[in-house]
This record gives sequence, C-alpha cells and structure tokens, in this order.
Amino acid sequence: MTDHVHHDCCAHHHHHHELVVENLSVAYRKILALDSISFATSCGTRVALIGPNGAGKSTLLKTIAGLLPRQSGSILWRGSPVKKWSREFAYLPQREEVDWSFPITVRGLVEMGRYPQTGWWRSYQPSDALAVDQALQALDLEALQHRQIRELSGGQQQRAFLARAVAQEAHVLLLDEPFTGLDRNASLRLGALLEKLATEGRLIIASHHDLATVPLLFNEALLLDQKALAFGSIEHVLQKQLVDQAFSTSLV
Repeated sequence: MTDHVHHDCCAHHHHHHELVVENLSVAYRKILALDSISFATSCGTRVALIGPNGAGKSTLLKTIAGLLPRQSGSILWRGSPVKKWSREFAYLPQREEVDWSFPITVRGLVEMGRYPQTGWWRSYQPSDALAVDQALQALDLEALQHRQIRELSGGQQQRAFLARAVAQEAHVLLLDEPFTGLDRNASLRLGALLEKLATEGRLIIASHHDLATVPLLFNEALLLDQKALAFGSIEHVLQKQLVDQAFSTSLV
C-alpha cells in the first residue's frame, strides 16, 4: 500500500526537489500518532491529507515542518535531511490556532516571511520590499495591505498567510485545513491560488476533511489512519473500499 508512487508530471522542475518520507513514526507521550509512514512527492503537486479525526494529519504536517520530533524514520528534501532546508518550508496552522487580535497589518505579516532569508540581524533591503510587494500582488492583497489582520475575512486571512510563505520563498507549503470555514467562493478562489502556486513549482500538502472537493483542489492524496493506507492519484486513493476502511473505525 505504501509503495512510492513515481510521477513524470514534474519533469520540468528540478527532479531533486522531491520530498521523501520513509518509515516515519511519531509518538506523543508514548502513544503512537504516526506508524511507519512512507511516501514521496515533488514540486508542482498538490497533495491532500485525508483521514478520520485523530488519524495524524496535523501531526504529519508539523513533523515535516520540523515542529515535532520524530521517533524514527527520515524526511528528505532535495536528497538531504529536511532540517537543512527549514527556510524552504512554510507551515500554516488551522485558523483557530492563530491569535487574530495580534496588532499587525497584512503587509507586516507578509514582511515576517522575509526574516528566514534576512536573519534578524541583517537590515531590511529593497529586495525584501520587492519580494513582499510581489507576494501581496500574487495573492491579490495589495488593496488590503494596510488593514489589520483581524479585519479580514477567513479567505483573506488564508491568503495573507500564503503571501507570507511566498515572500519567504518557501518551496513547500504545509497547510492545516486551509478550507475550513470558507464559503464556496472563497474556497474556489483559494483553490485556484494553490493551483497557481503549485504550477509555479511549489509543493503543497494540505489536510482536508471534505472528500467531495478533493478532486477539485488536489492532484494527489495520502489516506491516513496512523498508518498510510494509500498514496497516489486521487482516483486511486478515493476508491470506496479504501475510504471505508479508513473511516470505518471512526464511525463505530
């Protein structure tokens, strides 16, 4: 089930921009949250993480992002341990985990994406301002850049976090339930932006709970229930028997 699926869709990107997760296990207080997860994917792809509550989706995102320690296994990016490339990864938490009352403008939030590049000690350069301008433009936030983040709609807040990741020049975007709470229009708009970001050569991995919209928003999926039950194309992973197997335990 967990054999690596190889793709030729990304041949025009650097083929070594591949994320390879091998036998990854993660435990919280000795309780296994992820058990021997293996999959490989590369730039230009949008991967949906699907599975029941408690399946380990957030844990996997945080572990890839370097926010949680792994018990065993490896995570490689460009052929070497992911730790070396931390600035190329951007993690976007679930919206309810963010303190939206924090007094910062959209532009200020996006400027924070430059710190991994500049370090806290190097002064802010014209090239940094340009990167911020381009990120605001890419996510259609120029008109909102001086607004406080708390004044934004849910979809605009998600776009502001994505703009920060773009300003950071992140190659891998790890999104925890980015579509939750968005209306249909905001979801479609966010989906189109993620498709654009992937087409430009980024890898997007997002947890997602609405199985019906997975084929619209993603082109690969990982079905998780502590173990990897299936990985590959949407058609392969969303087979009824696999989905039933994953979600059956949570329905009892």
